[in-house]
Amino acid sequence: MADTTLMSIPGQVDPVPVARDITPREDGRVDLIGLPKKDIAALFEGAGLDARQAKLRSKQVFHWLYHRGVTDFEAMTDIAKTMRPWLAERFVIGRPEVVEAQHSTDGTRKWLLKTADGHEFEMVFIPDADRGTLCVSSQVGCTLNCRFCHTGTMRLVRNLTPGEIVGQVMLARDALGEWPKGKMDFAEEESEAEYTADGRLLTNIVMMGMGEPLYNFDNVKSALQLVMDGDGLALSKRRITLSTSGVVPAMERCGEEIGVNLAVSLHAVSKDIRDEIVPINKKYGIEELLQACADYPGASNARRITFEYVMLKDKNDSDEDARELVRLLKEYKLPAKVNLIPFNPWPGAVYECSSPERIKAFSNIVFEGGISAPVRTPRGRDIDAACGQLKTAAEKKSRAELDREAAMAAAAD
Repeated sequence: MADTTLMSIPGQVDPVPVARDITPREDGRVDLIGLPKKDIAALFEGAGLDARQAKLRSKQVFHWLYHRGVTDFEAMTDIAKTMRPWLAERFVIGRPEVVEAQHSTDGTRKWLLKTADGHEFEMVFIPDADRGTLCVSSQVGCTLNCRFCHTGTMRLVRNLTPGEIVGQVMLARDALGEWPKGKMDFAEEESEAEYTADGRLLTNIVMMGMGEPLYNFDNVKSALQLVMDGDGLALSKRRITLSTSGVVPAMERCGEEIGVNLAVSLHAVSKDIRDEIVPINKKYGIEELLQACADYPGASNARRITFEYVMLKDKNDSDEDARELVRLLKEYKLPAKVNLIPFNPWPGAVYECSSPERIKAFSNIVFEGGISAPVRTPRGRDIDAACGQLKTAAEKKSRAELDREAAMAAAAD
């Protein structure tokens, strides 16, 4: 039975996340994905190993989980054969369940995933000539209700756990065939030829999927620490970007404790328009947000802050808007890059995408102001690419199937 308890929706205060580090399993086993070495060691010790054995086994298991990507304890060849069933009885190596997978003609891949307690969320892989970016979700649904965002039409159900967040990266590596090959059992006779890794397709991670990452700070931090761990997935923090709609109190903490690149969903330069399309602006206004960006630890010309700006016809796309954007970024002396995003319509959306000519004119004004303003190429539009669309489409399909089954049952009666 799925846990459908809803998290509280924020009013004048930020939402308090449900305290959940691990989703309990019906079989009583503990999923090790999402746990750091010290927590794995503590579990092993609690299950009966002495402290020295627990520390050694946790190091071995951690290596197999995050460096080799195995999903079966039997594959851990440097662990005694008698030990492997002991592990399998008590623990499990999880992955999110794949409900649906889609592959676009432009190479974009999108997955609808399901948690162990029955909640659905999405992830997207976007390949480019020189990189491959995985867009990772942090929550089931969202509480911010940004009017241009399809996920904003969904209720916030709960935060994803560290395992469910890092599990997306693991699943993407599974799908892309990007785990090293070879025995890796620490035997002296292992040759370099037996240990090979394919050319990496997944090079970058963006926390831009479903949910607001800074409203799930602790779990996102724990997951990204595993991604950045040199003994784990070993992805540089310079290749990870966290996107926020502007949770100002958590931004400095993000820079200090996680240290990844920052992207900010700006989308408007006036209070009235941003209040409308990004309602969190009523709590943390543009000036407060930009000051937090100016204070972000580690921001520099070498590590610019990215400002996301979705192009909405006759709403935020005028020449005056472009000039005000330049003025604001210069006033706060921000090392900035602006990503101009053509709006990806979805059924029921109240906005239209700006014309290509309007987007180009807007981009030119920002460029002439000395700020990089590339136009993001629309990707995956043939596979429900707007965040949240795949989940909604699957839910509709499920309801239709249920209706057909009900009709058939009635006819049979």
